[in-house]
Amino acid sequence: MKVLVIGGAGYIGSHVVRELLDRGHHVLVFDNLSSGLRENLFSDAAFVHGDIMQYEALRRAAAGNFDALIHLAAFKAAGESMIAPEKYSLNNISGAINILNAASEAGIKRLIFSSSAAVYGEPEYVPIDEKHPNRPANYYGFTKLEIERFLDWYDRLRGIRSVSLRYFNAAGYDVKGRIKGRELNPANLIPIIMEAAAGQRKEVQIFGGDYDTPDGTCIRDYIHVSDLAAAHAGALEYLAKGGRSLAVNLGTGTGASVLEVLEAARRITGKEIPAKIGPRRPGDPAKLTASSELAAAAIGFRAEHSEIDVIVRTSWEVYR
Repeated sequence: MKVLVIGGAGYIGSHVVRELLDRGHHVLVFDNLSSGLRENLFSDAAFVHGDIMQYEALRRAAAGNFDALIHLAAFKAAGESMIAPEKYSLNNISGAINILNAASEAGIKRLIFSSSAAVYGEPEYVPIDEKHPNRPANYYGFTKLEIERFLDWYDRLRGIRSVSLRYFNAAGYDVKGRIKGRELNPANLIPIIMEAAAGQRKEVQIFGGDYDTPDGTCIRDYIHVSDLAAAHAGALEYLAKGGRSLAVNLGTGTGASVLEVLEAARRITGKEIPAKIGPRRPGDPAKLTASSELAAAAIGFRAEHSEIDVIVRTSWEVYR
């Protein structure tokens, strides 16, 4: 297939592009490089430097006889979204509308959307499945849920079938070591631990040590980015076979605590990695894990590389 990957120079996007190329697809990356990196681009994929807020540039890029489009160009910092909703409204919501309009105009009928577990909000039960109520606890999650609703309408009105992939906690790096560009300004636990191990950060701040979990720290569902990339390719194949639009979770169903991740990192890196337990953050649930049974059945998803040791090892190979 010929695939337009919007946001294909970013952390997740570059892994998706590599997976598609490995499977023999032809790829054009469209990225403004605000958080993506040129070093994450591949010579066997075409590249257009462009912004989803510039509709004409987006329309020209989309008018290339593409079989499918993958959208990974949304802003993703939940905390920032609560203090800068205007920024997230413009890029995430208006940008998604631009992408949908460009796809409609170009006749692209298959779309994969990088969604998020943030659409669920506070968990009423775990593991979370796709029937869980959608009550986002931050504006970032709200924008993702609204984009899913736009996708539903464009399916009904324009015949654009889509798969929304609701990630839990993406982590790790390419298991074959081909992607080296690190995330810019990471806010997630594992890259923060890696920065501390590499001496770029004084210590790791742990938010809360008194949760109702075996060691008192929060448990999260970590999924290797290579498994995420394979899920995008599987979703494309699902749509190519005539699959209907759907939204699916991507996670392992188990999870690891903050202290479990930290101990794995100390063991694998051989570094002390200082850490300090502080007060809880508002809104952090004790445990957040995913049920991915629907993704396994529909798009052939498997968490093949998502053991914590693999995630930490592939991360350290980049950060060290």
